[in-house]
Amino acid sequence: MRNTPPNKSERPQSRRTFLRHAAASCAVVAVSGRVATAGANAPPAGQPDFQYAICNETFADWPQAKIFQFAAACGYRGIELAPFTIEPDVRKISAATRAQLRQQADQAGVELVGLHWLLAKTEGFHLTSPDAEVRRATAAYLVELGRFCHDLGGKVLVFGSPKQRNLLPGVSRQQGIQHAVEVLRTAMPALAELNVTVALEPLSPRITNFLTTAAEAVEVAERVDSPQCRLLLDCLAMSTESEPIPDLIRKHSPRLVHFHANDPNNQGPGMGDLDFVPILRALKETQYRGWISVEVFDTARGGETIARRSIEYLRRVAIQAKG
Repeated sequence: MRNTPPNKSERPQSRRTFLRHAAASCAVVAVSGRVATAGANAPPAGQPDFQYAICNETFADWPQAKIFQFAAACGYRGIELAPFTIEPDVRKISAATRAQLRQQADQAGVELVGLHWLLAKTEGFHLTSPDAEVRRATAAYLVELGRFCHDLGGKVLVFGSPKQRNLLPGVSRQQGIQHAVEVLRTAMPALAELNVTVALEPLSPRITNFLTTAAEAVEVAERVDSPQCRLLLDCLAMSTESEPIPDLIRKHSPRLVHFHANDPNNQGPGMGDLDFVPILRALKETQYRGWISVEVFDTARGGETIARRSIEYLRRVAIQAKG
């Protein structure tokens, strides 16, 4: 789910302003080859206890260890991984690499909370395919993704992957739902053993023709009828619905397991016009205890700026939402 970055660039800062901003938001102390944070993982006094994560592809080709360290320094407690940033075929990721990633995250002081972009850069998998063999392969690959997630200590598989769920020519919506339910049901027993949950992600109708509203995703989850199949809500996607975002959160909170924070302009929270105060207020009122994960599609500002500004904004509006 990638979009072309806009041409607008960030307003230039003076060197003094930049250094003061960086020091305040990411105080990092190197200790014995590790990065220690100066209280960065603790929420500021008076802030609701939200858990913030960020998606690793935000940082482009940075080494994973560097991503983990920088995110922790900024105050994130979790990292959401796109498998293709490690290896396009998750089955080829060795046990040694899995152990190393988890160790690097532990050393940085962050959790690897789950995976997203599950089927990006893969071949032969499709959620709503009319081909029974493709559906069987897709279910088996979801289980492999669950094993990778479990090995990293994660618990959530975010099913976005718009191209690999689109209704193909000749496939009706009801047929697509039947095929998707079959794939997901097939994977559920193994995922339950791994304690990994699939979070169905409604996406904008601009990028997919299947599961474009929260209600549609909930319909599929209800048909799957498993505690391991739940709902993700994404701010950018919800902005395309007719109901206000806070109302969608309240309506679907019983199914909600994961949350993506971003702006309808494809940038980070606080980098556009979307007001997050009522959004975080709705999450607080519904006693949401999952991760709030920053997922950005326009990365022109660079990973450092996106990470810092996003968490600073979320922490600030969380205090306002509490009031």
